[in-house]
Amino acid sequence: MRPPDLRLAGLAVATWLTALAGLRLSAPASLLSAGAAGLFAGLLAVHLLGRLGRPREPVRRYGWIAVAVLLGVVCGGAVTAARLTARDAAVIRALTSERAAVTAELVVRDDPRPVKGVVGRPAMLLVGTELVALTGPDGRRVDASVRTLVLATDPAWRRLLPGQRLTAEGRLAEPRGGDLTGAVLTATGPPLPGGDPGWAQRAAGTLRAGLQRACVPLPDAQGGLLPGLVVGDTSRLLPEVEEDFRATGMTHLNAVSGSNVAIVVGAVLLLARWARAGPWLAVALCGVALVGFVILVRPSPSVVRAATMGAIGLAALAAGRPRAALPALAAAVTVLVLVDPELAGDPGFALSVLATGGLLLLAPRWRDGLRRRGVPVGLAEALAVPAAAQLACAPVVAGLSGTVSLVAVPANLLVVPAVAPATVLGVVAAVLSPVWPAAAEFTAWLASWPAWWLVTVARYGARLPAGNLPWPGGVSGALLLAALTVALLVAVRRPVVRRLVTVTALAAVLGALPVRLVASGWPPQGWVVAVCAVGQGDLVVLPVAPGRAVVVDTGPDPGAADGCLRRLGVRQVSLLVVSHFHVDHTGGVAGVFRGRRVGSVVVPQWPEPAAGRDLVRAAAVLAGVPLLPVAAGWTYRSGGVELALLGPPYPMRGTRSDPNNNSLVLIARVAGVRILLAGDAETEEQRAVLDRTPAGVLDVDVLKVAHHGSAYQEPAFLDAVRPAVALVPVGAGNDYGHPNPAVLARLARGGARVLRTDTEGDLAVVVVGGRLAVVARGGRSGVGGGA
Repeated sequence: MRPPDLRLAGLAVATWLTALAGLRLSAPASLLSAGAAGLFAGLLAVHLLGRLGRPREPVRRYGWIAVAVLLGVVCGGAVTAARLTARDAAVIRALTSERAAVTAELVVRDDPRPVKGVVGRPAMLLVGTELVALTGPDGRRVDASVRTLVLATDPAWRRLLPGQRLTAEGRLAEPRGGDLTGAVLTATGPPLPGGDPGWAQRAAGTLRAGLQRACVPLPDAQGGLLPGLVVGDTSRLLPEVEEDFRATGMTHLNAVSGSNVAIVVGAVLLLARWARAGPWLAVALCGVALVGFVILVRPSPSVVRAATMGAIGLAALAAGRPRAALPALAAAVTVLVLVDPELAGDPGFALSVLATGGLLLLAPRWRDGLRRRGVPVGLAEALAVPAAAQLACAPVVAGLSGTVSLVAVPANLLVVPAVAPATVLGVVAAVLSPVWPAAAEFTAWLASWPAWWLVTVARYGARLPAGNLPWPGGVSGALLLAALTVALLVAVRRPVVRRLVTVTALAAVLGALPVRLVASGWPPQGWVVAVCAVGQGDLVVLPVAPGRAVVVDTGPDPGAADGCLRRLGVRQVSLLVVSHFHVDHTGGVAGVFRGRRVGSVVVPQWPEPAAGRDLVRAAAVLAGVPLLPVAAGWTYRSGGVELALLGPPYPMRGTRSDPNNNSLVLIARVAGVRILLAGDAETEEQRAVLDRTPAGVLDVDVLKVAHHGSAYQEPAFLDAVRPAVALVPVGAGNDYGHPNPAVLARLARGGARVLRTDTEGDLAVVVVGGRLAVVARGGRSGVGGGA
């Protein structure tokens, strides 16, 4: 087999990486790098042109590749600098820094995306738009073309389509950086439409709505998954299915990518070849199918990107020139990044490019190698294609998740036979839905069977022990795994190295699994309390015995609660304690009950808010579990956990927040470690507990800080507690100002090691050599003090 043509690859990679770096730097820095690269490229080209008479010299062989790389730096740096200059326009920057109230004229760029928030609060929508003009507080109109992210809660925003023009009122804020978004607009009301979207967007909206209607009669798991497989619509995807797909490396199936395009266009290509159509007719039919699919899933920038990636290999194959596919991929990457430098930082773009590259570079060689070893043609193709795509995408997935999945390749191999039928049948159901709804429902029902297989594989794969190994997250982790992958791919070309790598890999896996089962990295060995990162809410776990625990509060989201307990290996909840009925402590109750037996549920005597109370009561009644209101003096013991209720010592009325100030305040003892769980108790309840509790009782080792570290803390209460470790469950970017810096500073001055879930993730306290230590899921840890 002839080696692949890599002449354009250097240009594409350099353009991509330079744009990615530029998004995190500034326009002057990007322009400086482009200028320096241009100078070096010119000098190197002159040097190479002067040595044309010596073609055997290695300098000339690799010199032009270096020139291409430098030209990529020039292109990526110059284009990114130009876009950053427009993004950082002085007039927009001034308005965002002042958080000015403005009226903005916008064009919708992509579908509105819901954001998971606290149960009982209005759902937040993220809407990507392009700013056309705005009118500031002084009445002056400013024309500007800047990408703007709209945060909205009004349901009218959900009905918008890409390409639609509108006017909205709200306040500007500064963006987080790292992309081309120049401003964030918090909308204060519904949008005022300024025109209808194009016919393609209207047609897409009709087909997508028809597919959703066709999936309504299906079971929830399959009915929520099928629109995600076909058009990337995950609005009905169950949280547990989403978590299972993430754990098994199958998340890419829930988003429109090059693989979706390849499946649909590939089906058309197979039909064309079965009908003995010529290469050019096959290309034309594939083009029609491609345009139709893009209309179906909406021609947003991400979909156009996916269509470009997925069509490259098939078009080259249909035209009879498969070797042209890799240069075409490199050229497409270069053009797409130059048109939109923000794609350089888009994980979906990286996954599409890497998956396509894996299919072009690795899959054919692996398929042919398997066939030479006697593997049947169909089986060789089925094994090589997902393995190549998964290996190519592994660095990005590892960087995003902070784990390397051991079940991803087997899981993706198992679902290969089901992905194409589910996707194709889903497309047919969407096309039929406007004209023949009954046939669309029947086709969706047929598609639900392969979708059921996907759900089943994800469910059982996510529950395998040691399915995911920890790995450094972020860009550094992705680059590290990419470097190791390339080194291995180069090394295994030698038979001796290949056999050595195979033996080493098998020994590592077989040797790591028992260690992982006996002394798993999470939860850490000897943990006495864990606080999970579930957003703006509380979920605390106390281990009773292997697989059993006491759970205090449930967080705001069922999926997050279920994921927390699954990560900790909790299969049975001996006792569920609800400190109070605010939804950030009760919204995840269904996730605690999901697939687990709960012994009993303890709740406060204060019955408000009613929404949270009814949520807990409904979950308990559905499971046939008793609901026990308790008061001060109640105690509990199970396994290695002892609990005693300190507060409220009496009903608290007329306080700043009566539900918070009637929170259950618990003191626990686990393996000799004293833990105070303060719920959301504020100043009034903390003072009452302090007054009614004997001296020394509140002196504990670990404090779960009350009310996410809010400012409403009694200083004397904190001084009396004097914890060695203070754990703050809090959601990142919350709009309550939690945690309060002064409260954290007071705890630290008292000798506490303070850790937060919004910055550290899941936290677990362990005892090491008679001293407390805190382990953060992801690897960070620190000694807290004497136990």
